[in-house]
Amino acid sequence: MLTQKNKKLRRGVREVQKFVRKGERGLVIFAGDTLPIDVLCHMPLVCEEAGIPYCYVPSKEDLGAAGGSKRPTCMVMVNKHDDYTDAWDECSNELKALPSSIEL
Repeated sequence: MLTQKNKKLRRGVREVQKFVRKGERGLVIFAGDTLPIDVLCHMPLVCEEAGIPYCYVPSKEDLGAAGGSKRPTCMVMVNKHDDYTDAWDECSNELKALPSSIEL
């Protein structure tokens, strides 16, 4: 399980946004049931500009639980770590293979 102690998981819009803008790389996962949507509607564009793969999951409760928290979260960023390199590479390749939402 990912924990906040090893700093490989960033939770919440403010924290993820801060580290994306600082140049941190990872996989970003958004909760699709976030309301109001204005909270995170700018982040897909920020991720695309930074070349960071992202995807959506249906529930913020599930996203929070997957990150080891009892609280729901609308966004997480998972960074690469030696303990789960193979799984991270597989997820990264799958996310990069998804079609982009914006055609330039």
